[in-house]
Amino acid sequence: MVEARSSEWLEAALRPLIPVPVILDAVDHLHRIGALRRKLTRTCLPGLLVTHLADLRYLSGFTGSSAALAITSRKARLFTDGRYATQAAEEVQAARVEIASGSPAIAAVQWLAAQPGAEFAGFDPACTMVADLARWKEALPSRLRRSFLTALPAPLVEPLRRIKDEDELALMSEAALAGCNLFDHILGFIRPGLQEIAVAAELEHKARLMGAEAMSFETIVASGVRSALPHGRASSALLPRRGFLTLDFGVILKGYCSDMTRTVYLGTPKSNERIAYQAVLEAQETAVAAVASGVRCGEVDEAARGVLRREGLAEAFSHSTGHGVGLEIHESPRIGAGQTTRLHTGMVVTIEPGVYLAGQFGIRIEDMVAVTPTGCRVLTPAPKALIEL
Repeated sequence: MVEARSSEWLEAALRPLIPVPVILDAVDHLHRIGALRRKLTRTCLPGLLVTHLADLRYLSGFTGSSAALAITSRKARLFTDGRYATQAAEEVQAARVEIASGSPAIAAVQWLAAQPGAEFAGFDPACTMVADLARWKEALPSRLRRSFLTALPAPLVEPLRRIKDEDELALMSEAALAGCNLFDHILGFIRPGLQEIAVAAELEHKARLMGAEAMSFETIVASGVRSALPHGRASSALLPRRGFLTLDFGVILKGYCSDMTRTVYLGTPKSNERIAYQAVLEAQETAVAAVASGVRCGEVDEAARGVLRREGLAEAFSHSTGHGVGLEIHESPRIGAGQTTRLHTGMVVTIEPGVYLAGQFGIRIEDMVAVTPTGCRVLTPAPKALIEL
């Protein structure tokens, strides 16, 4: 049995990492836009329209909810509306800010069409609604409507975002450790008879008091037989006197997400429950050990799945082993069966195998890890041995 309120692990983890003075300044964003321009040159693309908010923040530092970025080989313009005039002026220094009277995206498209030598401009179809594309084309001169906007065959910004720089890794370490701190706090709050939504509310309230901008996603609190739901959102169900409780949550700090899952036990587990937990823990730790630069994502998934297969639990593992994390909670790469993408130093991914036995119980254990040349660094060092409350 693990002592629920012991926090030596947290103090040791925090000691070398906090405070973390991080400032993502104009130099960072200029470097990122420069890297993107080199990709435009290699693909012979004279202009690019960027509308996805996470991409906008990565390239320019803008944190508002309405903007578009237009980039050519020599110029960068960020268009936003009047609500963000002051904010954009403060946040954006790697691109010239222009205030649009109407749609920022339409203003950006029209600006791109007016640039010398810009015969066409690319856009990311994965981040573009059909209705938006129709409006952009309608705003162009008739001669350009069919040919000017060109769908990219593959994203250009998203691959840049996969590899985190030192500042990003420091921010993500801070966000991950905030999540660990929340887990340590909630262990002292949990007791049988509480509603799952009360546990989620306490987690989210504490996160705000700690300085989180928001939760990374809707907090998962699933207890008893509901723990067999992989995405069991917190409900009015009462925590049982005996049974598993899965907690899956994360916080956003300075734009970057964290993500972790721990499964604890209320009461004393039965033998089969303890065996299942140990199998998931071994699968998770085996997959973590498999992470390193150059390793294929499918190999990491198989490391976890192989352990559960050996234990006769592979059929109860119904999702991928993990995913990338960053400015968004789900980013590439996907750590799944058959995935041939290779991990690279600087990627941050989750490792989260689980087993789900309908009508009985479920168990998931998840860490965020940063890929290194020879392995990985675990960013969520909260205890994983079975905690009995």
